[in-house]
Amino acid sequence: MSCLASCCASLTCGLCTSVASGVTRSSARIAYCALFGGSLIVSWILREVASPLLKNFSWINTSDNLSKEWFQTQAVLRVSLGNCLFFGLLALIMIGIKDQNDRRDSWHHGGWVAKLVIWVLLVALMFFLPNGVITVYGFLSKFGAGMFLLIQVIILLDATHSWNDSWVAKDEQKWYIALLVVSVVCYIATFAFSGILFMWFNPSGHDCGLNVFFIVMTMILAFAFAVIALHPKVNGSLLPASVISVYCAYVCYTGLSSEPRDYVCNGLHNKSKAVTISTLVLGMLTTVLSVLYSALRAGSSTTFMSPPSSPRSGEKKSLLASEELESGK
Repeated sequence: MSCLASCCASLTCGLCTSVASGVTRSSARIAYCALFGGSLIVSWILREVASPLLKNFSWINTSDNLSKEWFQTQAVLRVSLGNCLFFGLLALIMIGIKDQNDRRDSWHHGGWVAKLVIWVLLVALMFFLPNGVITVYGFLSKFGAGMFLLIQVIILLDATHSWNDSWVAKDEQKWYIALLVVSVVCYIATFAFSGILFMWFNPSGHDCGLNVFFIVMTMILAFAFAVIALHPKVNGSLLPASVISVYCAYVCYTGLSSEPRDYVCNGLHNKSKAVTISTLVLGMLTTVLSVLYSALRAGSSTTFMSPPSSPRSGEKKSLLASEELESGK
């Protein structure tokens, strides 16, 4: 058995080294996104086995009245804190880098074996922290989650504006019709889904005023987005407004579905477990896709989320190319 374990460890180490060495400068952003996606999968796995696993840790299992959901939250928060420290540390190291001649640029694109080891150690160490630290992080993470939702909206707006501009640039009637059809379909989906939310989260015979408020506000915002986009002074487009409306309806659904399962206004409490799993999978896919898109767009030579003083703002040339051009004048 010891020989077999040694062989497995050797093969695993060789595999990690091979994968890490294959991460080149052009695929570093993809690698970071893959690591983030892997952390989501780890969180999901630990969430499912959290209760029997964390009960064996005396510094976590400090009471006999702790529920299964509490242990699941603890597992996810501890993995999240490990990721926060890992990516936060990398962000601090990269502050002030202006071109690829900076020595720290090699740290960003290389050293993947060391990064994987550090990531694993940080996530593992989080399970040895006391509950008080995780409670504080869980409170602060709520504000971080709100900021991330706002960033997702910005990312979605950037993507839909690029989509709209690419079809408008074709300057053909069929593409204008296609934009109109997609926008109308998105709005129909938004209001139809909002109607379904009324059935799920406003059961007859119960006072669910708060749920009704959120659903109605979602529909009002969807209508307001269309009015603003079509206003002559805005000179906007209906496509981004319609896509954002669909996203708002989805966010409203995820918020309402997170209500306690025994809450009378949560109409999903009597649904199958497949509904919860599908919601979780959809949320994970949305998160991964938004992070991947933002990494590719923000890391490319575009103006996405670049300040006016940035070398990438309004210019597609790299900083190195600009310096070479100036030195040749």
